[in-house]
Order: sequence, then C-alpha cells, then structure tokens
Amino acid sequence: MAATDGPPQIGKLAIVTGTGGLGFETALGLARAGIAVVLAGRDPVKGEDARARIAAAVTGASVSFMRLDLASLASVAAFASAFAARHDRLDILVNNAGVMALPARKTTADGFEMQFGTNFLGAFALTGHLLPSLRRSSAARVVQLSSLAHRRGRIDFDDLQGERRYRPWKAYCQSKLAMLIFALELQRRSDRHGWGLTSLAAHPGWATSDLIANGPANGRGGVSGLLWRLVPLLAPLLSQSTAAGALPTLYAATAADVAKAGYYGPDGLREVKGLPAPAAIIGEANDHAVAARLWDIAEQSTGSPFANAAATPISRT
Repeated sequence: MAATDGPPQIGKLAIVTGTGGLGFETALGLARAGIAVVLAGRDPVKGEDARARIAAAVTGASVSFMRLDLASLASVAAFASAFAARHDRLDILVNNAGVMALPARKTTADGFEMQFGTNFLGAFALTGHLLPSLRRSSAARVVQLSSLAHRRGRIDFDDLQGERRYRPWKAYCQSKLAMLIFALELQRRSDRHGWGLTSLAAHPGWATSDLIANGPANGRGGVSGLLWRLVPLLAPLLSQSTAAGALPTLYAATAADVAKAGYYGPDGLREVKGLPAPAAIIGEANDHAVAARLWDIAEQSTGSPFANAAATPISRT
C-alpha cells in the first residue's frame, strides 16, 4: 500500500534531503498526506522549483526550502541551527540525498571521499545535530535511504576514504551499506538512551532517479562503465518510475505498522520493483561490532554531534 493511501497526518513536520528525483517524489507524497515539508538541498533555484511544483500539485501544502550541502559539515551544522530556530520539533527526517559512483575520486569540503562523506557522514552529522528537535516529537521517525547495492558493500576500515585505491562502485556500495548500518545502530542507541526514535531504512529498487543521471559520467570506469551504457536498454524491463521508487521511503516514514529498525523496499523479484514490503538485510549490516566501530569513527569525524546533542535537556510535545 502506498503511504499516501493512509489517513492524513496533518500537524506533522518533515525534512527531506534532496530536491530532485526520489527526494521530490518523497516530499510530494508527504505533502499529499498533510505533512508540512522542509526541502533541503544545495541549489536554491532547484529547491524553489521543487517547492513551487509541490505547492501547485497539492492544495494547501505547507512546503519550504532551506539550503543544505551534505558535503560540508559547516553547512550541516548551520542548517540544523537555522531549522531549530524556526521550528520547535521535527517528526520525520528522511536522509535521501546522495551521489553515486563518481568516476574520479573527489573529496568533500572536510576532506572525506565524496560518497562516504556525503551519503553517510553528512547524513550522520545532520541526524546528530537534529537529535534535540527529533526528541521533542512524540513519535519521531528517521529514515535512511540505502540501496540494493548494500549487498555488495563492505566497510573497508583500512581504507574508508578510498585513498589507497579508489573504485567508484566499491565506494558507493560501502556508503549505502553504511547508511543501513547507521539506521539499525541508531535504533539500538535510541532504545538504550531513551531518545524515543523509530529508526528505519528504505531502498527504491531500481528507480529511474536523478541519482542515476548524476552518477558515473559518460559511462567511464571500465566494466561498470560498459554496464552503465546498457542502462537505457535494461531500464524499461527492470526499472520502475521514480514515484514508485519513493513508495518504500514513504511507507517507512508514515505507515502505522512499521517495525523499529525495519528495512523496506519493493516486493517484486529481487526487490527491483513493486510495492513496499520488508527488505532483506545482508552481510555486515547485521554485524553489531562493525556498527559500533563505524559509529565511533563517524562521531570522531563529524565533531561528535550525537554526544553533544544527547546532553541537551529535552521536553517533548
């Protein structure tokens, strides 16, 4: 069932990172459910366009845009501070924005490999900085966008930043595995410390999103580049629309029957397309020791946002 088929959720407030593709469709679905949405993205022009399109499509929608660059820890901290100054709480956080399989190694403003730094560390820092706002909600949810690619991922603690050897798809798979690990570990820590969160993850199957368009440029990159050139031929058979790809995220964010630490994706063959359903969690995503080590590294790398935020006194609404 699509999340938007459920009862209205008027009065809730959500942040969705990413203003195009899956981010746009997720924000649109939340707005249709009566949820006020803050779109967060790097490009104000693109963000304002997305905001205007949602406002035009949904009568009475409450939707705004705030600038956020997940590749800059300073931008993440500034965004969280500005959000807290405007809003007394946060009910839903969807960490959707990301980059895919960049052909050449690039780094964030803070010197992290771009995919690990944006997809995982940026989302980690944002969630940590927003923890006080989430804790002020009576039933906050945090949704990380993972991927089928997590199944091929491994957390390479000896070369997390791809400095010794950068391989685009290895870096991407690692970042999406890290997102899923983060979702599961966040639930464990919330339960342990009484943060009151429901932490989940979702994946879109194979959706024709902006992430693909912004991925391995011009098909470069050896075998992966060759496979990438086959995408236009395979997509009509195996992929689903961006709107359909957003349904598992919408389900995780809004459905009444989700499980804590749940992971949702399409219900079709190999989870490539279909309606939202529980998804398979593979390999290191189930390893608590890996999760604890990765969490510690993320805290140290991003200025301990969770440790700092957890010390803030909270009164829930």
